[in-house]
Amino acid sequence: MTLLAVAHRAGNTLPDLRAALAAGVDLVEADVHLYRGALEIRHRKALGPHLYWERWAQVHRRRDLIVPDLREVLATAAGDPRLMLDLKGPSLDVAPEVAGALRLYAPGIPVAVCTKQWAMLDAFAGQSHVRRILSASDPLQLARLRARLRRGRVDGVSIRLRLLSAAVVEELHRATDTVLAWPVDTPAALARARSIGVTGVISKNLPMLAGLATEPVRRAGIELAA
Repeated sequence: MTLLAVAHRAGNTLPDLRAALAAGVDLVEADVHLYRGALEIRHRKALGPHLYWERWAQVHRRRDLIVPDLREVLATAAGDPRLMLDLKGPSLDVAPEVAGALRLYAPGIPVAVCTKQWAMLDAFAGQSHVRRILSASDPLQLARLRARLRRGRVDGVSIRLRLLSAAVVEELHRATDTVLAWPVDTPAALARARSIGVTGVISKNLPMLAGLATEPVRRAGIELAA
């Protein structure tokens, strides 16, 4: 089975975004934070007005880092429909701000939007070109997600790989065609993802994703940007 190839956090810098698109991946993920009115593209958390922090990494001064904003990412993608924007909290206001930026700078361009705070996805209701992906990273979130999916179909889900089994994936597929697993950064993780039947993998391993993107047979009808 051919898997969707999603480049994890590759949209957080403009060079990595260009590299991932050139590698032929199906989607490029970018993390979006609303900070002082700006839609910043970064995974690092803000520590006050002057510092950024990343788990397992050192604290950096904001002035020492290049942090693109959403407009720059959209301009670099230049209408390419392979972006997946991961909306980050704590404020839910990031969602309407992103929806407004998409209407202004990428009107009608297909895009995927994902978040662990599912209420954010309501900001994109009625926009058929926006695919809304519900994320879950712990057992409680997965339990809530399974309950929600029993009430109706969704565009897609994105779930931590260690939470998934073949039985759970089969259940999820009853409510969505798109089940993405993360992180899938090693051949062993990729083999497990294949074995349980997910639709796609989210990985920082760009060479591995490029290999998936060049497999001779691509599954019809599963591309999120279609």
